[in-house]
Amino acid sequence: MKNLHLLSASEQVAEYLRTEMLRGNLVGEMPGVKGLAVKLGINHKTMEAALNLLIKEGLLASQGTGRRRKIVLPKKLVSPSMRIAILLREPADSTVHYNVALQHQLYEAGHTAFFTSKTLMDLGMDLKRVKRFVKNTSADAWVVQCGSREMLQWFSEQPLPAFAFFGRAIGLPIAATGPNKTPAFQEMVRRLIALGHQRIVMLTREEARKPFPGFLPQLFLDELGSKGIATGPYNLPDWEENMEGFHHCLKSLFKHTPPTALIIEEPILFHAAQQYLSQQGIIAPQHISLVCLDPEPSHVWCKPPISHLSHDSQPWVRRIVNWSNNAARGRDSRRLTFSKSVFIEGGTIGPVPEAK
Repeated sequence: MKNLHLLSASEQVAEYLRTEMLRGNLVGEMPGVKGLAVKLGINHKTMEAALNLLIKEGLLASQGTGRRRKIVLPKKLVSPSMRIAILLREPADSTVHYNVALQHQLYEAGHTAFFTSKTLMDLGMDLKRVKRFVKNTSADAWVVQCGSREMLQWFSEQPLPAFAFFGRAIGLPIAATGPNKTPAFQEMVRRLIALGHQRIVMLTREEARKPFPGFLPQLFLDELGSKGIATGPYNLPDWEENMEGFHHCLKSLFKHTPPTALIIEEPILFHAAQQYLSQQGIIAPQHISLVCLDPEPSHVWCKPPISHLSHDSQPWVRRIVNWSNNAARGRDSRRLTFSKSVFIEGGTIGPVPEAK
């Protein structure tokens, strides 16, 4: 049995820096000794010893007294990698499980993946502000989540590779992925109609409503129309995209002709609506039917379980990682791929309540 070799503090630091260099997180020149020591919480002597070990390995080269050391990686050790900016829709999305998995798996593939300092909501979903932000952000490629049609069109025309993660990408020359909700969505709408619902409202984000209804909102209106249900702004209401605007929309909906069913785009909006309704004494499914268009782990912990559309997020993550690997090698794939969704009826839908 070989003797156990415990790494010294300087060897541990050298190992960390070596990994960061090989992954492309440190390029060009190594930061100064003092700055690195402060960042890693060690003394400068340990840092100096670690850098000397990397010089002996040939991974660093001295450029003279007072100058930073140059990073020199053997070509055979360098795998294609990119600095990938992930532009989320809103800050809370950074904790969503598939976004966390995406960042981790991109990192494991050798890329530097980071959530940008501002989200689309921070930028007001304003294309001019997004353009400036992209220009001022150092990145080799972009993953854009829930982009509007106009925004994704612009990204598709840029020299940097871009990937549409959800959003209105159908028909655009841009790589994209997301769930194919069509069959499950139709099943869900038809189930509500079969239960007697005619006053059905779909609450969705602005990028899905403007400048004209996106695929699912239009499919929703078409399904209602095919059953002889008149449609209009009532079924697909406009609202200012912030907390106050969302609650104002809910208040307006229940003021005169309250809906008997609400279809809500995503968990964060669903839970906000559910809380608002409960404060008004409106409970599903006794008084209203509620459906969420996306899954969330908490759905199965609710009683009754939340009615929702379910889909596997792993194919999306794998698709983006594969696209990133190809883009790093100069292969710009612009395919659109979608995964299957299923309708989970749950327990928050039911027949239309009898009029009192």
